[in-house]
Order: sequence, then structure tokens, then C-alpha cells
Amino acid sequence: MRIGAHVSAAGGADKTIGRAVDIGAEAVQFFPSSTRSWRFNPVDEKTAAEFKALAAEHAIGPNVFHAVYMVSLPSPDPKLSANSIQSLVNYMNTAGDLGVMGVIFHLNSHKGSGFEAVFRRIVENANRVLDNSPADVQLIIENSAGMGDHIGSKFSEIGRIIRAVDDPRVRACLDTQHAFAAGYDLRTPGGVSAMLDEFDREIGLDLLAAVHCNDSKRELGFGVDRHENIGEGFMGIEAFESVLANPAFKDVPFYLEVPGYEGEGPDKPNVDKLKAIRAQLGAAG
Repeated sequence: MRIGAHVSAAGGADKTIGRAVDIGAEAVQFFPSSTRSWRFNPVDEKTAAEFKALAAEHAIGPNVFHAVYMVSLPSPDPKLSANSIQSLVNYMNTAGDLGVMGVIFHLNSHKGSGFEAVFRRIVENANRVLDNSPADVQLIIENSAGMGDHIGSKFSEIGRIIRAVDDPRVRACLDTQHAFAAGYDLRTPGGVSAMLDEFDREIGLDLLAAVHCNDSKRELGFGVDRHENIGEGFMGIEAFESVLANPAFKDVPFYLEVPGYEGEGPDKPNVDKLKAIRAQLGAAG
């Protein structure tokens, strides 16, 4: 189990590795472009080579990109749909250039029309992305917290999409806070096992590519996407002890997306908390 973190790519993708080392992260997630615009500047060859060299030197990985939040494969708007597809294609090809495992993205909202109304559009748009992407880069669907009309808080929805797309590159990311917000109680080993049983039934544990490891600012089942530092939220440290103890996660990379104690994102104290739990479980095992 690798314990990673979302870090800033300010100054270039190659700068993410040093930031990971500084906080003790063993893998990185980052945005390779601005999250506030569709504009995309390809990573130059020198930066890509430096990223790969530094990642190898410091044993940082597996690494992932997070797609911009504007991406919406269900959208009926032709312009938004085209921008979403192109943004994901840009990220997927850049991931190939940098040796990054894959691109994690949100399914976004059906805008009140219902999942069935947008299901086929999601599948078709995902296939358009994959048709223009490298063969060795994963397109990774993240579960949602269930806020508003967002898709993917139910594992059954993600599973249906993956089966319909029918491409081995399509995988799933489990966000602990989103799952908790959607009603999955992860505060006990039994609760974690129950969630994973459903995940396996609806998606398949073999398709679990990554975990976003976050505590929750809101209570169980509140349906709100609000992350908190590890052990400081409504999930509590017991939830992360229960999650890390489950053998289903032993070979899955974890990426912290917490606010950090200085409000600047994942930091060393949060990384160290997860490492301490991992060490305790290893000693007990």
C-alpha cells in the first residue's frame, strides 16, 4: 500500500516530485493544467523526462492525474461535451508521456434528467476519449458524495458504465469521504467490509485502481463533498484503521486530498498519520 497525496504542479509537472518528498508522500496526484480553464499547454519533453527521472530516483508512484472539475460526460450541451472529451484526451495522452498510471475524473451531474437519460451519452463519450488515448493509460471513474444530481454515489451506476464501455482501461477510484457522505459507514471493520462487498458485486474489486483517502466535515449520509484532515472529522481515526486493515486495499495506492493543517492541502502530519496506522497494522500482522 502506497500512501500518496495530491500536490501542486505550479512551476511544472516535475516540481510535484519534490513536493511529494517534502511531505513524505510515496505517490502523487496532480492537475497538469489549470482547473479554471479548458486551456491546455502540453508538457514539454524536457519536463516530462525530468518528472520520470525524479519519480524513479525517489521511488514515487504509481502517480495519477485528476481531471478538471468542469468535465461532464453526461452533458447534452455540444460545446461542454466536446470540451470535456478533449480535456480528458489531453490528460490521457500527457499521462502516457509522463508514465502516469491514469486520469481520475468525476461523472458530474445529470442536471435533473435522471441517470437513465444520460447513461448512453456517458458511455459514448467515454469511448470517444478512449479511442484517442494511449493503450496503457487508465480512465478512472471516481465515486461521488451524492450531492444534488451528481452521478456515481451508487456503485451500481459506476459498474453499469464500466461494463457498457467494455474497455480494460476503465477502472474505479474510491473516495472514502464521498462514500461516507453517500451513506457507507466506514467507522468499523464490518462497515468497511459491507461497503466492499457491494463494490465487488457492482463493480469488481479487481477494478479498484486508487483510493482518495479523506475524512469528512459532514455527518454520515449527508451527501456533501467536504473533506477534513485524517481523524479530525466525523469519520475519525477508527475509520482509517478499519480501511487500512482490510486486505482488499493492500495493493491499492492511496492519495490524500485533505485540507492540511495550514489550509494548503495534504501535508506531512496527515501523511504521517496514515503511515503510523500502516506501521501498526504491519507490526500486528
